[in-house]
Amino acid sequence: MSIEAAVLPTQYEPPGTADFWIPLIGDGAWAFTRACLLAIVSVGLIWWWLHATTKKKALVPSMGQMGTEAVYSFVRNGIAKDLIGSKEFLKFVPLLFSLFIFILVNNLFGVVPPFQNPTMGRIGFPIALTLVVFVVYHWIGIKKHGFIGYWKSLIPAGLPKGMIPAIFFLELITDMFTRPVTLALRLFGNMFAGHIMMLLFITGGWYMLTSGGVLPIFGGVTWIVTFVMTLFELLVEVLQAYVFTLLAALYIGGAIADEH
Repeated sequence: MSIEAAVLPTQYEPPGTADFWIPLIGDGAWAFTRACLLAIVSVGLIWWWLHATTKKKALVPSMGQMGTEAVYSFVRNGIAKDLIGSKEFLKFVPLLFSLFIFILVNNLFGVVPPFQNPTMGRIGFPIALTLVVFVVYHWIGIKKHGFIGYWKSLIPAGLPKGMIPAIFFLELITDMFTRPVTLALRLFGNMFAGHIMMLLFITGGWYMLTSGGVLPIFGGVTWIVTFVMTLFELLVEVLQAYVFTLLAALYIGGAIADEH
């Protein structure tokens, strides 16, 4: 028996990607996972909250109504109106508001018991939301400028003819690949990395607390750090919902801009 085995009762196994794969029904690509269940639960919670806080609207609003109106006003005026413009922003507010609150609630699941699993930590959900944004901003751009005009507008005015093919190719890659990939990976990466770091500190801290020697001291320090990380993770979860919605509005605004 090694010295490590004699001192520590069991070998510590750090968390990995398998901790995000929790199938409830079935297995493989078509399994119904815990993340799927949380996404459905989030829709139910959002519906309940919006219904409960708006069914009895009043001039002197309740705390719930004030909260809902504040979030809606933030998305409407702080994101949609500022980035899309005062002429056409209203038609996109429902989409942007839905994206913001859906992502926000599912991100917050990462630190709220008994969920404690961010839905967006599974890459399929950010990809699905990104595809919605991708289809919307290309569709409305083509609808406004025409198919040829929309893609032709990728070429900056006044560009030398010899540079047009290369610049068009680069802009096409940006619109068709770089934007959607980075939009999905940014949300997924932040939620996945943040949650796995918290798992590492929580499980590692517990392992040290239940071990002998001086390790319980370090385990206590680790859990204090975990509390601080939880507060930071809350900030990241809110920011990522904001950034995703902000970029969606930016892409939509760019697609329908006259100078696109």
